[in-house]
Amino acid sequence: MVSGPRSCRHGLVRRDALRQGRAVELWSVGVRYGRRSPWVLQQVTLSVPAGTLVEVAGRNGAGKSSLLRVLAGVLAPGAGAVLGRPQVVGWAPERFPVAQPMTAGEYLRAQARVRGLQAGAEGAVQREAERFGLGPLLAVPLGELSKGSAQKVGLAQALLVQPGLLVLDEPWSGLDAAARGVVPEVVRQVLGDGGVVAVADHQQQVAALQPDLRWLVEGGGVQDRPVQRAPAGSGRRVVVQVELDEERAPDLLDELRRRGLSPRLRRGPGG
Repeated sequence: MVSGPRSCRHGLVRRDALRQGRAVELWSVGVRYGRRSPWVLQQVTLSVPAGTLVEVAGRNGAGKSSLLRVLAGVLAPGAGAVLGRPQVVGWAPERFPVAQPMTAGEYLRAQARVRGLQAGAEGAVQREAERFGLGPLLAVPLGELSKGSAQKVGLAQALLVQPGLLVLDEPWSGLDAAARGVVPEVVRQVLGDGGVVAVADHQQQVAALQPDLRWLVEGGGVQDRPVQRAPAGSGRRVVVQVELDEERAPDLLDELRRRGLSPRLRRGPGG
């Protein structure tokens, strides 16, 4: 059963707002990969008002990427529906598909045309290539790009047309320092234009952008948690150092992040 509109920290989200593109809503969404496969996500109902930054958190394998793909429209849900999705969606997956017989420039030009750009396709490609430092790589075949360079192409294609919804899956992964600094600029630009941005980021870079909502994906469901921010200067920063086996580190880091902390992993001299 699809539930009705619900309240959140941004106010009541109504169906008329959804029709006008001022919010995006997931209604009782379920995801599974095969008719007899177990459900990865079930009965997910979430509201995303315009101008909202959402952090998508959860352990590896919990279903974060599946949720993002459904939100972006690249994966059809097995149950439920997504309403109010803007006409222009920017989607940057965690792993950019480089197994395509074209150069980075050819790919970006093709994507620009798919998004309806004709005369302006080359200008859009050059704009994003300059933004991410891709100029020297436009003539390089996709399959020959490094992980970081491929990540830049994936981000660039998501921004060829200004999106009303930007969905980023681990956008900082593999990027050099200059490109890492571009991602926050892009996020702020989309939010400033009234768009919605959803980001999954195990490196916790998104925390510096002060997300409005945190979606915690676990146990096949999603908990919608407003982010509580303490007033400036109201607390102290405490640094705690813990030594642990490398095998346990990923699970512990995920647990600390679920509790709203910002852990950093440092390898010792022997590891």
